[in-house]
Amino acid sequence: MSNAVRQALDEVGAVLDAVDTPSVDEACRRIAAAERIGLYGCGREALQIRGFAMRLFHLGLPVSMVFDVTMPPLGQGDLLIVSAGPGELATVTALMKTAKQAGANVLFLTAVADTPSATLADHVLHLPAQTMASDRGPAASAILPMGSAYEGALFFLFEIMVATLKRDLRVSEEAMRANHTNME
Repeated sequence: MSNAVRQALDEVGAVLDAVDTPSVDEACRRIAAAERIGLYGCGREALQIRGFAMRLFHLGLPVSMVFDVTMPPLGQGDLLIVSAGPGELATVTALMKTAKQAGANVLFLTAVADTPSATLADHVLHLPAQTMASDRGPAASAILPMGSAYEGALFFLFEIMVATLKRDLRVSEEAMRANHTNME
């Protein structure tokens, strides 16, 4: 393995090592308890969130992506999962406010735990990683550009959360495969 690959994996691994395990467990509990789940992320975070939504769907959970035409309304008993690595993104904050006003709970993933948007969340999952808002200066990654450390950590975190939910909800591999599309 090349030095650059090892360094990139070490950077993402350091972020994951710093994530609070009980906080991840609480996030999984909230996902499992939700009647409906809406998900949203901006930019490359959206790609990670979409992959997570797909796996939640494979687990048999009622998920939709915000702004898709089939997104149902969220309300009491529902959960909005949003990611804003830099902490404050206008669209994310607006969606959080809308969800809260409708009575839904909000799970907020971010690299900046003390951001004003975090006060809108029912639960904050903190991934202390470099984002596009913090990618300059002496502490900046020498390998991963902009928000890649955060986005890479999201991918692995989501896979761990899926494994946890699979176990806790007692979903078999066969059931997950049965929920996979046949339209490929």
